[in-house]
Amino acid sequence: MRRSILFAFALAVGAFAPPLFAQTPQPHLVLVEIQGFAFVPAMIEVAVGDTVVWTNHDFVPHTATADDESWTTPELPVDAAGRVVMQKAGLFTYHCRYHPAMKATILVK
Repeated sequence: MRRSILFAFALAVGAFAPPLFAQTPQPHLVLVEIQGFAFVPAMIEVAVGDTVVWTNHDFVPHTATADDESWTTPELPVDAAGRVVMQKAGLFTYHCRYHPAMKATILVK
């Protein structure tokens, strides 16, 4: 009898419990500033699906272009922003098409 009461109690409590859902990580925005002819920060770590946003604070246009040409922003005039969604894992070095000495790295996990 005691077992059936405990079972009925557990069943009743379970009926009112919220359903459990798998937690899916949400994509993030990761911000990179372009200033003084440099990407700041020069190294970032993101997850697949995250969006990296570059904002140009210099007085000349820039881009953020993967060294392997797998992605690029459009030309970013003064105070413009460009974004890229990171689609695959890996270590990506990138540069500005107009100023190749500007370099940075993204680790996509």
